[in-house]
Amino acid sequence: MDLYIYYRVAEAQAAPLRPQVEAMQAALASSHGVQGALKRRPDSKDGLQTWMEVYGAVPPGFDSALAQAVAAAGLAELTSGERHTEVFVDVRPCA
Repeated sequence: MDLYIYYRVAEAQAAPLRPQVEAMQAALASSHGVQGALKRRPDSKDGLQTWMEVYGAVPPGFDSALAQAVAAAGLAELTSGERHTEVFVDVRPCA
């Protein structure tokens, strides 16, 4: 399964948040073998950007490790509102 996590970031917090997210993703790649990607919408609305973290082919229990990593990195202090997680799986062909 793949995880897509999106959240809002005030424009003033974007510069300090980016290296924290990238460091967290590097640590998760090292400890769990899951490469993360960081994306954002190209526009801002009301001074807020929408960011997305993408984690493909995550192992069981990765969501718990991610939650712990987010808390340890202090990401909530630099984001606006909640993180929203969407889970997707590959479409399997019918037999």
